[in-house]
Order: sequence, then structure tokens, then C-alpha cells
Amino acid sequence: MEERDFRWMDQALAEALKAFEEGEVPVGCVVVQGDHVVGRGRNAVERLQDPTAHAETLALSAAANTLGTWRLTDCELFVTLEPCTMCIGAIHLARISRVVFGATDPKFGACGSILDVPAEPRWNHHVDVLGGIRAEDSAQLMRDFFRRLRH
Repeated sequence: MEERDFRWMDQALAEALKAFEEGEVPVGCVVVQGDHVVGRGRNAVERLQDPTAHAETLALSAAANTLGTWRLTDCELFVTLEPCTMCIGAIHLARISRVVFGATDPKFGACGSILDVPAEPRWNHHVDVLGGIRAEDSAQLMRDFFRRLRH
């Protein structure tokens, strides 16, 4: 865990806050290459009426567009919530080197909570995963969102 992990997670949290303000489940993501954000995303499932419009998939698409390649081998992904199976699959396909996430997801988490997809030894690409960075901030934003939704 490094200081830079917190700095980039703060950027992902800023995206999650935008999603919250837009009435979306507050998940935010940034894709980083070196010291630069090359892709940003936040949940847009409701706005786009697209079940694949997760923060990670949107950030991966933005990064690929910025860099002109789908092979994001020298990039890291920072996301406020543990990726689901769809998202960790996309992360593998994009060849992301490292994933850092905030809160665990006991319902859909695929990086150790329900499944541990990155640990599958048959993948042709390995992704390092670190969870728990700004976990309480990420979880609190989710709790606030669902509390507001219920009222």
C-alpha cells in the first residue's frame, strides 16, 4: 500500500460522488498510467439503461480510447467497490496490471468476496489485486445512497 494508492482512490471517490449526485449507485473508477489518469468512469446503468455501464467498463473504454489501444498492460485501475465478475473479466481482457479497490461487495464481489477470479491460475494474464483502500469512505457513500433511496 502506497501513498499514491490513496491519491488515486480519492480520484475514484470523486467519480463515485458524481454518480451519487446523478442518482446512480455510487461507484467510481480511474485508470492510471504512470502518473496520469487515462480513463475515468462512474456507474451509468440507470442513465444509459445499460446493464454493462459499470464504472470499470466505462473507465476501461475511456482509457483504451485515450491510448489508442485496448491493451492496457502498463495501467492500474482504482475503483471504489470490489469488481463484479463482468468487470474483472473486462479488466483481465484489457491486460490491466493491478487493481486497487475500496469496499468489498458481499453480493457481487469477484475479487475474494464471493469468487476470486484473479486467483484462477489458468488465466493467460495475472492481475495483482489490493482491496481496502478508502474502504470506509466507499462503504459510507453506498450506505448513504441506499438510505436516501429508501426514504
